[in-house]
Amino acid sequence: MAVHELSRTDARRIAVRAQLLDHRRPANLFDLVRRITLLQIDQTAAIAPNADLVAWSRLGSSYSPKELTKSLADRTLLELQGMVRPSEDLALYRAEMAAWPGTGELLDWQEYRRDWVQANEACRLDILDRLDSDGPLTVRDLPDTCAKPWKSSGWTNNRNVSQLLEFMVQRGEVAVAGRSGRDRLWDLAERVYPDDPVVPLEESTKIRNERRLRALGIARLRGPECPVEPLDVEEAGEPAVIEGVRGNWRVDPALLGQPFKPRLALLSPLDRLIHDRKRMVDLFEFDYQLEMYKPAAKRRWGFYALPILYGDRLVGKLDATADRDTGVLRINAIHRDVEFTTAMTDELHHEIQHLAHWLGLAPGWSGTEMP
Repeated sequence: MAVHELSRTDARRIAVRAQLLDHRRPANLFDLVRRITLLQIDQTAAIAPNADLVAWSRLGSSYSPKELTKSLADRTLLELQGMVRPSEDLALYRAEMAAWPGTGELLDWQEYRRDWVQANEACRLDILDRLDSDGPLTVRDLPDTCAKPWKSSGWTNNRNVSQLLEFMVQRGEVAVAGRSGRDRLWDLAERVYPDDPVVPLEESTKIRNERRLRALGIARLRGPECPVEPLDVEEAGEPAVIEGVRGNWRVDPALLGQPFKPRLALLSPLDRLIHDRKRMVDLFEFDYQLEMYKPAAKRRWGFYALPILYGDRLVGKLDATADRDTGVLRINAIHRDVEFTTAMTDELHHEIQHLAHWLGLAPGWSGTEMP
């Protein structure tokens, strides 16, 4: 098989088209999620929750967050390990669930998780019994009868029930059945997941790699291990090299040579176009970090700055905050990585107006008008 030789511009345009961020717009929310495979759930709402912001950036202001709520309620979409996916895709994960914590020789961390769950078998059974009789329930409604506490250097330390639930999701035993405010409602997986035939593990892994590549357009053959959603695609697609970029890449051949009609888009900090920060740097040569966990004095771009995509380039960051108490989308700063043309400035102005309108807010500039 011939190796495709791509410039950085080629690679960027493939990535942008794959993520539906060129001039085309998907028809609806379901078509969007089916194409890009997932929406990551994050409740931070400095502007809007990530899943809604990602949907808006593709669908435009016709999108309503109520559509996502309805799709999760009628289960055309499902929440799995913090990701919204089409319910039809669950069949691709059931074999992996059955093989938890993994196949072949287990790594140390996999053995630790297996042993911890086994040590708390009584609590696992208590949770299943309680959900069977009274579910769906929040984590606060479930008993903590763990014999061995969960130890972590992070925020999950001693959060025994929530951690056990996460592993039970990975085992295919429980599922998120909905939400009560910000709290997840847990139930038995058999009441939530469709009863579709299980796709064998080797086949399902291949299909998931192919769908991931279709969603990303271009990705590494091999990459660092990433929980929940890998960054690489193994042997999916066709081999490619990118001028000036190291590594072995795979490209979706269906996206090669397609016309590219650009537009300006404001991206969530967790958008899949930039979620793999190394890929972002390799392809877009863009300097960016999500800074909400940094002290205010150490932030360069703002608490929840939105990357600005213009055509196939990431050209800056928009520091904005949705002040719902005053009804204003506050524009704190626009950080330009390149010199903006008049057309770029006008398009950014219009996109900010669209964002404010979608949020039901009025744009409020740090000065008298957009600089």
